[in-house]
This record gives sequence, structure tokens and C-alpha cells, in this order.
Amino acid sequence: MTLTDEQEPPRPSFLGIHSRDMETKILYISSGCRNAMGFTPAEMTANQASGYIHDSFNTIYPTLYMDNSEEDDESSAFCIYMNLRTASNTPVLHRVITMRADNCVIVVATAFPEAPIRDRRELQVQTLDGRLQRMTISPEQVQLERRRKEAAQQQQGGRVPLYYARSRQVKAVLVLEHPEVAEIETEESGRRPAGPHIAFSTSSISRLIDVDNSDIMSYPFMKLVAPEDLLHVGSYFDRLSKSSDVLFEKFSLLQRPNVIEGDVFVSDEENPRVVVEALGANVQDGIAVLIRKLRVVPAPKRDSMGNYIRSRVHEITEESGYVSLSELISSDVETTDAGEWERVF
Repeated sequence: MTLTDEQEPPRPSFLGIHSRDMETKILYISSGCRNAMGFTPAEMTANQASGYIHDSFNTIYPTLYMDNSEEDDESSAFCIYMNLRTASNTPVLHRVITMRADNCVIVVATAFPEAPIRDRRELQVQTLDGRLQRMTISPEQVQLERRRKEAAQQQQGGRVPLYYARSRQVKAVLVLEHPEVAEIETEESGRRPAGPHIAFSTSSISRLIDVDNSDIMSYPFMKLVAPEDLLHVGSYFDRLSKSSDVLFEKFSLLQRPNVIEGDVFVSDEENPRVVVEALGANVQDGIAVLIRKLRVVPAPKRDSMGNYIRSRVHEITEESGYVSLSELISSDVETTDAGEWERVF
């Protein structure tokens, strides 16, 4: 069978996690790094992530995540194009989506080996949440920003955030196995699907729902989802597994999921819903999802047939929003504060 335009092979890609400090120590990297960069995970683990950046801004890169004005378990998402050093010592352009988490940074990287190489002297960043702005960060700006913050600290007795949203945002980052290898349902079957299992979670998940991140490792993500949104989320993961774009979606999680056997059981009908907005990015090894809490609502009622009745407070937009990465980089973006993550066209 020959490949058609719709059947193009996926680009080399990988998931990684590095420490959120100047060292950027690689804590985890998926096997996809072999195809994208030529290194094995064992060769890269425990090395400095910034050391693989070929561009002149490699020493500036860690400063992007060093702003602690938000609480440590807050998260922010960025899109960066950078040249990464490969095993053959040849730089290859990568699109890197990063999600700032508790004390680490989750990296979703996709290679573009056919792209021409040029030194990207300045760190050019597109924010995917919060203020939805482009930023160009140079060494001079880093020094100016540090002095500005120190002066503000002395005058006001506190830190002034560099990146912010209008209200405190409760966020968490999850890394899931790839949806194509998981049991996902997009049509009603009468049973609760398992879906992709959770490979990693930041500790801030406990601020969204009543679980500890250690309790949900290797746990099916769909068992955290409110039953009325299972097909909705299954369809989202199905689209995510086939897309190279960042996809947004809104859905509800159970506030008190029954994760630990023997804990007090809370029925679906009595379990409050936590409405969240998710930003997902997919690679061959899995997906990374940044989840932001929107609100908490009571469980919806059922009709005489047992179907959930959605009131206005439970309405979830059926159209999924997305950010096309090609348009995200080339289009103008509002720089005002965003009340929620928006579509960018």
C-alpha cells in the first residue's frame, strides 16, 4: 500500500520531563527521542536539557520557568521553535511545547528535519494559556526583568509576576499513554471505558479533584471523568491521537472519584462535577494534557429513562476548540489578559 496525502507517516516526536531550575536535568524521556534525535533514553536521562539546544539562547531557556510568582504547582504552556543537537552533532529544528508544572517541565517535541537551519539567537515564545502573547527573550531582557522585580520587591514588599492571568488558576499536568493503544469508546456501549492510563501527574491534581497524584499512577484516566462526558472525552482523545495540533476541550471530572478500594464510595449521582478546560498535545509515545479548573457544579439529574439531564450550569460546548500551530506562530495574538484559554485564528 502506498502512502497518500492523508496517510503521511507521523513526524518523529517524543515526550520528556526536566527539572524546573537552571540545571534542567532530564528526569524522563520517551523512546521517541531515538527517531527524533538519534539518542537512546538512557543516553539522555540525567543530562541537562538545555545542553541539547543548539541555538544561542540555550543559556536563557531555563529562565522561562524560573518565575515563581505563581504558586509552585501552577502550570503554564509555551510553544517554542528551536534547533536541537542530534547524535550526529547535526542540529534539527523541533517544535517544542512545554508545560510548566510543580517542580518540573513537561516537553512535547516534534522534529522537522527537512527545515533549513539558522541560529535562533533570541528565545521566541508563544504562550498557549494565560495572556496568549508572543515573547522574545534576550539576555538583556532577562537582566532588566530581574532588576525590575528586585526594585518592585523593595518598593511593594512582594514580587510582581511577569506572566499572569486575572485570577488565580488551579492547573495540573498529566502524561497519558497514547490513545491508540488504549481502550477508548466513541459510541455508547453500556459499559464504562478504561481509556489511556496515567503515566505521570503533577501533585497539583489534588487541588482539582480529591485524589493524590501517587494514587492515580497507571490508573485509567476515563475513570476520573464524569459519566455523562465519557463519549465526549473519548471523541476528544480520538481526535487528539490523529492530530499534530494543540487541541482544547471542556469536560467534567468527578470531584471524588473512587480511586482507592475501601475508601468511602460516592455515587455518580451525589458526586459534584469539576468542569475543566484541557489543552492536549500528542506525540507517538503518548499525550500531555494541561488541565485548568473552571468551576464546580452539582451532579446533573436523570430523567425517567436514566439519561442525564443537562441544565445550563452543566452545558459543555460540543464543538472542540483548537490552536493550529502553523496559524499560532504566524498570526497576531491579543496580548490582553484572557479570562480563559481561547481559540487563536
